[in-house]
Amino acid sequence: MSGIGYALVFGTLALVIARVPLALALGLSSALALYLAHIDMVVLAQRFIASTQSFSLLAIPFFVLAGDLMTKGGISRRLVNVADVLVRHRTGGLGMVMVLAAAFFAAISGSAPATTAAIGTIMIPEMEKRGYSRPFAAALAVSGGIIGPLIPPSIPLVIWGVMSEQSISRLFMAGVVPGLLLAVGLMVISWSHARRNAIPVQAPASWRERREAINEGKWALLGPVFVLGGIYGGIVTPTEAAVVAVVFALLVGRFAYRELTLPTIISVSRVSIRTMTMVMFIIAAANGFGWLIAFEQLPAKLTGALSQFADHPVIFILMLNLVLLVIGCLMDNLAAMIILSSLLIPIGNQLGIDPIQFGAMVTINFTMGMATPPFGYALFVGAAISKQPIGAIARAMLPMLGVMVLVLLATAFVPPVTLFLQSVLH
Repeated sequence: MSGIGYALVFGTLALVIARVPLALALGLSSALALYLAHIDMVVLAQRFIASTQSFSLLAIPFFVLAGDLMTKGGISRRLVNVADVLVRHRTGGLGMVMVLAAAFFAAISGSAPATTAAIGTIMIPEMEKRGYSRPFAAALAVSGGIIGPLIPPSIPLVIWGVMSEQSISRLFMAGVVPGLLLAVGLMVISWSHARRNAIPVQAPASWRERREAINEGKWALLGPVFVLGGIYGGIVTPTEAAVVAVVFALLVGRFAYRELTLPTIISVSRVSIRTMTMVMFIIAAANGFGWLIAFEQLPAKLTGALSQFADHPVIFILMLNLVLLVIGCLMDNLAAMIILSSLLIPIGNQLGIDPIQFGAMVTINFTMGMATPPFGYALFVGAAISKQPIGAIARAMLPMLGVMVLVLLATAFVPPVTLFLQSVLH
């Protein structure tokens, strides 16, 4: 590896260890590499600007804003009520309510931290009242939040689609079955936990309660119909669907549920803009970084280093997933996806894996990082709303991480898990 490669890899690591913000660390190491390569610095600025000029990237700020508006506008609470009247009478029913509500919310927001915050804020105190330990409730909220980036729409899948130049609609379809498998697995864990700890079963909801909850939540339940129906019906693109989600959240929260006021909308918008500014800064810096990685031919070198396992595809894929899981634990998931896309795409091509299946596999790996320290944003949200130590939540989450690994292995080794749905719809 040349001086340019060392500047990129070790320069970035040194700056991150020194707690320099990630986007700034990427930009500084890229600038050093350009200096060593005697390339005009204006190239880096051009790469920064070019990377943000993608129409598909507009989906991200709108989905972030939509998730925040739905939380403040009462949509998430009504989704929880609907899930509650459907499954609360089962063993582990309240945990199942959380998972089911997270799946409903995921079908509109596409964000793990937003899903954890929206559902966990309501459900964690309620689960503690009904006999569940607070760390387990927080762990289930964090794990339920991970459904957010899998069931479409999904912010990480939008990013991967942009970076890999794959169809975002097809990637969305690839996330449906893994997301549902994760939801089922988490519901089984909730059932098992409740049975082991003899948690009382709640009384079933009456038909009147069910009718009232569904009637009150009918607008919230229409969200996935508008967003996903528009995408798969060919009416809107994924980017346009994000705008539809924002308009839907505004209209329902303001006029149907009357919980969104002008000051609330302004406050939510400020938070969303701040979040999106950080994401776009990372995308811009990572694009220049990725261009230099390709310039240095690091993908070819990494592929060559792994080629000794080419005759054993199963071992190759297992090793690749292990590496990605470790990276996902140590880096921000979106940053890792953006930075490593130029390295990973050639590897996927060499393995002969369908690019849509490969994209889903990579996304699940890095999404799991949201539930693990030190960069687990969903874990941080769960700790903040539950007021529990991260260590206690992480211990309670071990069985749930096991389910996530099983879903990941199914995605990696069973192509129909990601490709069956699109083969039916197309």
